[in-house]
Amino acid sequence: MEFKRNFIERYNRLTDWEVFKEYSLKPLRKSIRVNTLKVTVKEMKKRFGLEQIPWYKCGFFIKGFALGNTIEHQLGYIYLQEAASMIPPVVLDPRPKDKVLDMCASPGSKTTQMAAMMKNKGIIVANDNKIDRMKPLVMNLQRCGVINTLVTRMEGWWFNQTFDKILLDAPCSGIGAIRKSYKTIAMWNPNMVKKLSGLQKKLILKAFDALNEKGILVYSTCTTEPEENEGVVDFLLRKKGNATLQKIALPIKSSEPVNTFGKEKYSQEVKRCLRLWPQDNDTEGFFIAKIKKL
Repeated sequence: MEFKRNFIERYNRLTDWEVFKEYSLKPLRKSIRVNTLKVTVKEMKKRFGLEQIPWYKCGFFIKGFALGNTIEHQLGYIYLQEAASMIPPVVLDPRPKDKVLDMCASPGSKTTQMAAMMKNKGIIVANDNKIDRMKPLVMNLQRCGVINTLVTRMEGWWFNQTFDKILLDAPCSGIGAIRKSYKTIAMWNPNMVKKLSGLQKKLILKAFDALNEKGILVYSTCTTEPEENEGVVDFLLRKKGNATLQKIALPIKSSEPVNTFGKEKYSQEVKRCLRLWPQDNDTEGFFIAKIKKL
């Protein structure tokens, strides 16, 4: 597997390159989430050999076979979801009384997780911006028995309504998810990262504006690029004086967020974010920020 020279130079400045490379090219551990809208964790433990994921009580590592072909998957008892991907809804902590926006929802992994956490009460608006992304989103909502969710198709910055809690799992370069697709390595280039960072900044500003007072916004990506992570959060803090970062306390190994990158120097507040390299927990790489509106 060939990595571009400027990619190697970039990541040598960010982490232990050889360890990052090793884990990025390892097969990804299989994991599932038990859908408690349809079945109990206890029942699924009877059917499968499950290893608990420390940061989510309904998430499990599983040794594997073709899980997508099982009757349990077809019936919506389980959802095939990467372990680190379960973290953003846990951090957002939606409750049955909440009005929630999932701004970039497809294919519905986190939407269905939040619906289960809310016990199918309250309301979730699950949005995405492309028609071809509607099909997997709607199919997964139906398969999992979700009834508290409205589906919309629009650009994220079109929202004029306000919400108690918002999840912005933003479109990103996906460098934390190389283990899922090696195409990510070939597609990477600094210009793409800058373009995505611009989109993410536009989305996070609108998401924050759409929060009710004292509302919570969780911003997450599956990339390890500072420009798309700490840089976006720093941008919001500079633009919005009533935005404050909250500390994330989970039983998970994490790395120090990036305070400087190139000529950029980010707010010390970004230390409250969660930066996960693939080698930290043998998962995808992920970034999560919890933001409160004062």
